[in-house]
Amino acid sequence: MSVPSNCNPALFQVNTRVTLSALSRKLGRPATLDDFPDSELNRLAGEGFDWIWFLGVWQTGPAGRAVSLSHEEWQPGYRRLLPDFQEADVCGSCFAIQSYSAHVDFGGDAALARLRDRVHSHGLRLLLDFVPNHTAPDHPWVTEHPEFYVHGNEDLLARQPQNYKRVQTRNGSDILAFGRDPYFDGWPDTFQLNYAERLLQAELERVLAKIATLCDGVRCDMAMLVLPDVFERTWGLRPPDFWPNAIQRTRAGNPGFLFMAEVYWDMEWTLQQQGFDYTYDKRLYDRLREGHARPVRDHFRADIDFQRKSARFLENHDEPRAADKFAPAKHRAAAVLTFLCRGLRFLHQGQREGFMHHIPVHLGRGPDEPVQPELGVFYDRLLACMKRPEARCGEWSLLEANAAWDGNWTSDCMICFSWRSESGDMLLVAVNFAENQSQCYVRLPSMAANATLTFLDLMGPEVHSRQANDVNANGLYLDLPPWGYNVFEVKAP
Repeated sequence: MSVPSNCNPALFQVNTRVTLSALSRKLGRPATLDDFPDSELNRLAGEGFDWIWFLGVWQTGPAGRAVSLSHEEWQPGYRRLLPDFQEADVCGSCFAIQSYSAHVDFGGDAALARLRDRVHSHGLRLLLDFVPNHTAPDHPWVTEHPEFYVHGNEDLLARQPQNYKRVQTRNGSDILAFGRDPYFDGWPDTFQLNYAERLLQAELERVLAKIATLCDGVRCDMAMLVLPDVFERTWGLRPPDFWPNAIQRTRAGNPGFLFMAEVYWDMEWTLQQQGFDYTYDKRLYDRLREGHARPVRDHFRADIDFQRKSARFLENHDEPRAADKFAPAKHRAAAVLTFLCRGLRFLHQGQREGFMHHIPVHLGRGPDEPVQPELGVFYDRLLACMKRPEARCGEWSLLEANAAWDGNWTSDCMICFSWRSESGDMLLVAVNFAENQSQCYVRLPSMAANATLTFLDLMGPEVHSRQANDVNANGLYLDLPPWGYNVFEVKAP
């Protein structure tokens, strides 16, 4: 069931609440985790996925939902997304966690355990959420352990009502800070945990130990916020490091337990060094959105170990839909680069269908959307390429694209790399990441002399024959349309 460490696993993200809501309408009764179809698990396994991330399985409470219902800034978005919006559509943010037990509406921990068994039976592994920065307002710690939270005072409450709130705890009236990062106002459906409190860190390690009995890994929300430097910059308190000890102790009782970090601000390497298996690669995503080849190509020059531990994506529950933000041709070019480079390949539910509407985490229902069949065919082919031994566990190399003739600058628009399996089979990935036609000669790893090479495009109809001596001497000539791409299987007799 485990993937070799030198391989590049694939992860599929499921929006649990939206999925169970749709199943409930189909079944005519409330659906639980037991109703998630085995046929879907079988399909994902067959497509080469290793991990399935069920977003938002944990217990949330009425306090978080009440904020989601009443917060004025969020209401217009609900109604734009759902013309027939009803208050029942608001479930409250799945990141305002009241308890790390599977939601009672989803069947509780017993149903989650059965889901994990079914996931395992299909050769998949289960990823769930861990939200280290904050809890729901009605988490038991608020009243029982107010010392676990960052406190404010009357002056801060008066000056920053968007960041603090008065609550009742075992100590009487207290003022607690909303969870936040240093650049934005607080999230009003959460309270901020205080990592300078050592007893809190010990308690969170116990929480992780419990989570590790229910799944095979965690995606850690905004993981950089609890780093000592960031926490001190935000709150004026310097805590001891949390992640190295927490990760080590969790794995001591659960060998192989996976940690993936949502992380920004160029702190990916820091968290990898603290023990994370994978970190979000938002920098690659941003460069792909910007649409310039050179920064993307330079990104692929990073340390191989850093790339191996990077989680590559084009959308997720936080980001806009790829089909909405990328024009169709650019979407395909970006997807080839994202999911055929090194690292964890991370796809989001609805991405391959071409859904256009981002669903806020406060809602348990999304709109009905048409499927884009041509995009689905593209992703089917791309997933088949991702499964191949070359791209799965092979040796990856960034290739140089040289000018096709003097004065032709378009080679700078080309991003090319190869994959080679242990048996010597090779894939050549070439993308013209530009809105203009581009040409180049790409240098390949040396091929057997005097052989006739066949280049079969796995993403399209192209088939070419070239003499190995010519390719070795001059490189392979490529001429691609705007946002064009090839994924060639390179065959020699």
